[in-house]
Amino acid sequence: MAGWHPLRRREFVRRLQVLGFSGPYHGTRHDFMVYGKKRQTVPSNPEYSVPQVKFLLRQVEVVLGRKISADDWERC
Repeated sequence: MAGWHPLRRREFVRRLQVLGFSGPYHGTRHDFMVYGKKRQTVPSNPEYSVPQVKFLLRQVEVVLGRKISADDWERC
């Protein structure tokens, strides 16, 4: 079973692309990625902490309309 660990921004973006998001695109304050008509903000810090990754994944789950487990996330 996979555990949660800090993640670099580049890897986070790559995994979102695997899940079907396009981008990242530059906004006025933050970059964002698009899934259908929905946007997901992508923070600009170079590495995300475990709590930040979990928070962002909860937002991604809402956009996708399904849950993402740690194992699913590691397979992306």
